[in-house]
Amino acid sequence: MKFFIALLTALFILGCASQGVRYTYDEIKHYPPDIQERIAKGEIALGMTKEQVRLAWGNPSSVRVLTPEKGKQREEWVYSSALGILKSRLIFVDGKLTYIISNEQRIVGEE
Repeated sequence: MKFFIALLTALFILGCASQGVRYTYDEIKHYPPDIQERIAKGEIALGMTKEQVRLAWGNPSSVRVLTPEKGKQREEWVYSSALGILKSRLIFVDGKLTYIISNEQRIVGEE
């Protein structure tokens, strides 16, 4: 069972965030140092732009434009493991990462 869980975790990481180097230094040098560090580590954080998230995690499995809310554009990106079991949904509002919803029992958001 431990092997199966480890395998699923590895597939999720490989499928979502470990697609090799996804950027060049020239593409990230204009970002603040903390954002450059997150991108280099394959990490994301609330407030990041769609471009920054794409550089950190690669292309999402799917993208869906959501109905605008209070005049703000909304977009959902889904990152899935190779088997589609583990998922992270990212919600961007006006181009900024505002919600991270993961079936790893972790929900993060800001108002």
